[in-house]
Amino acid sequence: MNARAEHPILSLADFNQPGNLIYGIGNVGRQDDGLGWAFVDWLEQQSDSPQAELQRHYQLHLEDADLISTFGRVLFIDASKDAALESFSLTRVQPKMDFSFSSHAISIPAILATCQQCFEHAPEVYVLAIRGYAWELEQGLSARAQFNLEAAIEWISMRRIESCTV
Repeated sequence: MNARAEHPILSLADFNQPGNLIYGIGNVGRQDDGLGWAFVDWLEQQSDSPQAELQRHYQLHLEDADLISTFGRVLFIDASKDAALESFSLTRVQPKMDFSFSSHAISIPAILATCQQCFEHAPEVYVLAIRGYAWELEQGLSARAQFNLEAAIEWISMRRIESCTV
């Protein structure tokens, strides 16, 4: 694990509070692309009712800038194809306009920058990226992605954490 101390120490309890949003991105019909939704599913199944608002969407939309403008802290959970990512990472996102916007994609930093520009408010935004391996039209996570999901859940649930990559 390569921990970085550049951001506040957080745990799942810091996200799972009223006034916060936990947002799973993905498509459960494309194997490991469903990791974001699987995390939200797990959170809903916990004995303690989720305190944060929970959302699931297939992809980000420009309108998500409006959605996040009403929250103090947002945790996005998304699958990653990054081969350099061993298991998962948690990073804080800074607003940044980029050229990612199209009818099929917009980046989280661009959503945050749009939120800041249009609503004069930018919540604290973090991304929990979980490494996936299989992306075919099929339901269910691969065994390796399931292992990474469980590792991320255990890590973010049990520890006070700093932004890091595992």
